[in-house]
Amino acid sequence: MTTTTTYTLMNSPIGPLRLLASDKGLAGVYFERTRPRRRQPEGDVENGKHPVLVEAEKQLREYFSGKRQAFDLKLDFVGTPFQRSVWKALLTIPFGQTRSYAEIAKQVGRPSACRAVGAANGANPVAIIAPCHRVIGSTGALTGFGGGLDVKAELLRLEGARL
Repeated sequence: MTTTTTYTLMNSPIGPLRLLASDKGLAGVYFERTRPRRRQPEGDVENGKHPVLVEAEKQLREYFSGKRQAFDLKLDFVGTPFQRSVWKALLTIPFGQTRSYAEIAKQVGRPSACRAVGAANGANPVAIIAPCHRVIGSTGALTGFGGGLDVKAELLRLEGARL
């Protein structure tokens, strides 16, 4: 069975974002400048009035304006069980805080899987909402981010995170 998805494009302070919704919830937040090797699904139908997309855009605008620190959206995470465990762990990182890949690996019960956590983090389909930008290297260095390290730094600055 194929799931129909809808999308809308949203301008944001960090550049255009493509929001993708399925019948189960928000399925994607993608940076327009996402690296070509990262899968960026094409929505079947453009529909800026889809209720999931309307609410996601509203909450993202509140986040960018400093009025929202947590998102309240139904998510449709499609990935392996390990990826979904990492993405759920991302949702537990508080606004303005960071975690290392090693800390996330321990949290999901796979303490030696730092690289696998990094790969799952990089495949996160719902950037910003599941805050993969809050995951940094164990030395405190900003590492890999689909939207670019400058965008990662800007999101952390917006949240007042200490690096």
